[in-house]
Amino acid sequence: MNTSDTLRAAFAPTGRLRASINLGNPILANRRPDTGEPFGVSVDLAHELAQRLGLPLDLVVFDAAGKSVEAVTAEQADFGFFAVDPVRGQGIAFTAPYVLIEGSYLVRDASPLQANEEVDRAGTRVVVGKGSAYDLHLTRELKAATIERAPTSPTVVDVFVETTADVAAGVKQQLEADQKRFPGHRLLPGRFMVIQQAMGLPKGRSAEAVAYLRSFVEEMKASGFVAQALQRHGIEGASVAPAQEA
Repeated sequence: MNTSDTLRAAFAPTGRLRASINLGNPILANRRPDTGEPFGVSVDLAHELAQRLGLPLDLVVFDAAGKSVEAVTAEQADFGFFAVDPVRGQGIAFTAPYVLIEGSYLVRDASPLQANEEVDRAGTRVVVGKGSAYDLHLTRELKAATIERAPTSPTVVDVFVETTADVAAGVKQQLEADQKRFPGHRLLPGRFMVIQQAMGLPKGRSAEAVAYLRSFVEEMKASGFVAQALQRHGIEGASVAPAQEA
């Protein structure tokens, strides 16, 4: 994968490569408790991309997916890591996915709900993270249930508990972690969606930059970089996305 001054300028018009990092998805990024430094699969990919382009890297960190999307769409960041969604696609040029993540529902032990298909009923209140992939998906898919939005994905279960809503929706691993904080809850079996996590650039960037980023993602999957990053960070429940067909 060759680089040129033109390509570097397309990726980083300010001279520094700004990566939008979303801490709202614990599978992809977190902060180290001792230093506050961001780390995770997306951070590893950002550093690798910057190294290959020969550019200095700045991590622009957000606590919610919606804010991360807005930063890239508004070109306040040069690229980011997002769940693929047609709404977001209006302002972002996506690569193929590099990781697949399951979305699950959490309910109280005493809830009558036993299956994902039972959630979409009149009177059911579902809490999701504002602007998250789950929010965008469920806004389209749920016809009878009511959606209530927490400020961020990591606060979904807190809001769910405080408001006595019926269902919390989000990243399976986040919900499993929250079960330990709030005993008396269970996950509904299976999943209600699979999130395709991809990289993306602002829609206005050059075709050359978009093509380079798409090739970069395919190489990171094929080389084992993504699988090794998932293993290194102890991530379970996420899988490397299949290669994109030519």
